[in-house]
Amino acid sequence: MIAIVDTGGANIGSVADAFARLGIDARLSADPGEIENADGVVLPGVGAAADSMSRIHAKGLAGTLRSLKRPVLGICLGMQLLFERSEEGGVDCLGILPGTVKRLASGPGARVPHMGWNRVRVTVPSPLFDGISDRAWFYFVHSYAAPEGEFTLAQSEHGTSFPAAVARGGVFGVQFHPERSGADGASLLKNFAEVLRCN
Repeated sequence: MIAIVDTGGANIGSVADAFARLGIDARLSADPGEIENADGVVLPGVGAAADSMSRIHAKGLAGTLRSLKRPVLGICLGMQLLFERSEEGGVDCLGILPGTVKRLASGPGARVPHMGWNRVRVTVPSPLFDGISDRAWFYFVHSYAAPEGEFTLAQSEHGTSFPAAVARGGVFGVQFHPERSGADGASLLKNFAEVLRCN
């Protein structure tokens, strides 16, 4: 079973529906024990980092998420929360990955927030992208981006390059919304479920 962390974000229902369409057992949960004992965990999120971290702390989930031994997939804001800190609200995040999430730079042809379909270029082979063509299109909605570094799996561009996916061990994050990204997004969610079977 995959536990989808119920942070109250607007996209949690669509993430659950996406797994259901694939026939994958995934359930919304805010119960620390259930999350800890799940085969894998998905941390979704939309909105502001400070608000999401406040809800995570209020539900007593911060310690559970930081100490998970299961594979984790952060989606959009959920990926950003995996890092140490976010400039958005100057909030401390989960600190599972090192670095600070920073606001995207706006410029000609690069409005912030970044909303729409963008190509994703895989830079490090990963089971998360098995069977997905390089430079596939995924759907993004965000104003902030994770730092570039050794954990970057894939990149996209909006004015400048930014990490579209990250990983360290069994911790994965994608800045885009796989649940809104058609067949390639569905393939990525299926690949995450396959990672759980291989662990």
